[in-house]
Amino acid sequence: MLPNEKIYNSLLKLEEWVADRDYRAYDPFDGLSSPYASLFSLGHPFLRRVWQQAVRRFPINVRPLLGIKVSQGSKAMGFFAQGYLRLYQTTRDDSYRAKMRSCLDWLVQNRCPGFKGNAWGNHFDYESRSGRIPRGTPTVVWTSLIGHAFLDAYDAFSDEQDLAVASGVAEFISKELGWIETGRDICLNYIPDNGNGGKPVPGEHGIHNSNVLGAGLLARVHSHLPNPLYTEIAERAVQFTIRDQMPNGAWNYGSHPRWGWVDSFHTGYNLESIDHYIRGTGDQKFQPALAKGYKFYVDTFFGPDGTPRYYDYKTRPLDIQCASQAIQTLVNLREFDTRSVSIAEKVALWTIANMQDPTGYFYYRKYAVMTNKTPTLHWGQATMFAALAMLLQHLSLQNLRTQPQTKVGIP
Repeated sequence: MLPNEKIYNSLLKLEEWVADRDYRAYDPFDGLSSPYASLFSLGHPFLRRVWQQAVRRFPINVRPLLGIKVSQGSKAMGFFAQGYLRLYQTTRDDSYRAKMRSCLDWLVQNRCPGFKGNAWGNHFDYESRSGRIPRGTPTVVWTSLIGHAFLDAYDAFSDEQDLAVASGVAEFISKELGWIETGRDICLNYIPDNGNGGKPVPGEHGIHNSNVLGAGLLARVHSHLPNPLYTEIAERAVQFTIRDQMPNGAWNYGSHPRWGWVDSFHTGYNLESIDHYIRGTGDQKFQPALAKGYKFYVDTFFGPDGTPRYYDYKTRPLDIQCASQAIQTLVNLREFDTRSVSIAEKVALWTIANMQDPTGYFYYRKYAVMTNKTPTLHWGQATMFAALAMLLQHLSLQNLRTQPQTKVGIP
């Protein structure tokens, strides 16, 4: 069986699994959705974090026992839309295009109300080190990634409604989200005003992946609807993250010492977002930093057999998000390193062999002695669906170029 056949069959099993469940599953951080969470935590932020992390890290899925229900989620629907688009472009099966449109329509109907432009957030309360994010609060991460799904659809079909939605995302980021001023550059907020009454503390909320995700989306919208405000904000935001790049090409999660770790999938977000900025604006000055960061990424986060490593200094936990983001980043930035597609294939085949359940869904994490088989929705099913569809599309086009007389890649 050709590698692309394995990928295609994996996609079919996964798509059947999620469709049979109406695109509903769990989220790693949905612990506070339990009716027992408030009884345990008494509303104390630290105890809320303890509960949330305990549910997330417990090696088996205790959510049914805690009254946490499966649900749909906005970020997941964005990734499913991208996956269906890529499957349509590979197979020309109109049913995939219709499913893409259904996902995008769902997103339009489930925007966060009360904000300028278009934005999306979690469908559950979230407690982090820097504060609480209530259910329904838009985040720049969710919003930017979903914005890219609408831009992908627009690039494929030139539907002005998709561009209008993406333009609304840029409006939210540029006029509603806010940012930290450093004097030299800016760092986009994670949520509007960072939950601090409009007075964020410089350095305390300088999260790199969320910052450049917003910048990359602004630059990509600018490439379709030129706006000097978008490029000004995006350039200053990318400059903030570039300035914090380490000599080896890596980035810590954030600029404050509390965020002092380097992991795989957030590094992937950084790299793709900086690339979006460069492509969207034509500004090449950050290209050397991007190339250095990508070399670090490729050299650091993958075992010889494609095992996706979590941190720069250790492999475990083997996390499905590291696998899915790796496949996407390696395909999208393949021009920077000739090893990229080969590694992406290895990651995909390793993940299918080691983390896909016989029923079709992907496991959340593998630890040294056991596997957490929780079916998480966006973190696993949606991201793997989009990533595998992207890899399949690239491999099929590659095979078509080398063997034009044969229909290769789709059984």
